[in-house]
Amino acid sequence: MGIIIVLYLAFIVFIIASVWKTFEKAGQPGWAAIVPIYNFYIMSKIAGVKNWWLIFIPIANIYIAIVTLHGISKSFGKDVGFTIGLLLLGIVFWPILGFGDAKYIGPGGVDLMKTEIDNIGR
Repeated sequence: MGIIIVLYLAFIVFIIASVWKTFEKAGQPGWAAIVPIYNFYIMSKIAGVKNWWLIFIPIANIYIAIVTLHGISKSFGKDVGFTIGLLLLGIVFWPILGFGDAKYIGPGGVDLMKTEIDNIGR
């Protein structure tokens, strides 16, 4: 029983470290990953979502959580498939963002779109 508890705690620490590292890649404080509500505010900031406070409204919180995860995916240059992965298999996809080679490109991927538009005429 003790081994299971140790493995469970190690797993939790790994997931927290993944989100922490993702926050740091986006230029936000990593410690925000362990502070309830504030961590969602930081995720919304990374994703470029303005109405983060909707998490306090039942049913609307589900929608805003999905929109925020999609914004995070786009902020790291990923697509809808990655959003679905974050939603359904966060235990796999947060470490990919945190420890993988994903680069933060701006809230909601805006900086990438601007760069692509700027490069059209060249």
